[in-house]
Amino acid sequence: MEFVQLTTIQKDVLREIGNIGAGNAATSLSALLNKKIEMNVPSVSIAGFDEIMELTGGSENTIVCLLFRIQGEAPGTVYLIFTIEEAEYFVSELTNDPDFSLFHSEQENEMALSALQEIGNIVTGSYLTALSDFTSINMKPSVPYLGIDMAGAVLTVGLLELSQISDYAIVINTEISHDGTNKDIQGNFFLLPDPESFAKIFSALGIYDYE
Repeated sequence: MEFVQLTTIQKDVLREIGNIGAGNAATSLSALLNKKIEMNVPSVSIAGFDEIMELTGGSENTIVCLLFRIQGEAPGTVYLIFTIEEAEYFVSELTNDPDFSLFHSEQENEMALSALQEIGNIVTGSYLTALSDFTSINMKPSVPYLGIDMAGAVLTVGLLELSQISDYAIVINTEISHDGTNKDIQGNFFLLPDPESFAKIFSALGIYDYE
């Protein structure tokens, strides 16, 4: 199945599901970080693979990428992407180290990888749980793969493999705001259902038409 644009109803439904997932993720992150975290989904759209690269800041921009394979009745793939600064903020909050850098010692990076994987599990798990609740389709994230490199290097291999079965991703823009700083986090959440999963998900939601 190939299409280039979601209908307004499909976007609204996915945005509402995304907001519910974001709310659940915010509650879990607030408990994990011991501070108030708010998340919302301002928009949902469809993007081609070239656009995904641009949304991450371009192929030469260094990013932190968490990749999950969706397991269950509607398989697919999820990319959760943060900038280096956003990832360092999460790790510094979890470790109470305001000077934390992802490029310090190997020992610190092992701790950082575990912290980032836990955050990825919370955010991705919350979205998939919300989607599963709405559709009654079982979907669970795999163990995350985490990569820190230029976007072109991190994304190309995965997207090339996925391009054999799909050409587009659902882009769920996620805004994260938190106490103690005026900096907001703009996480990129890319949901790439396998082709057969698109039809299964929208059929379960009672939405069949494409623009």
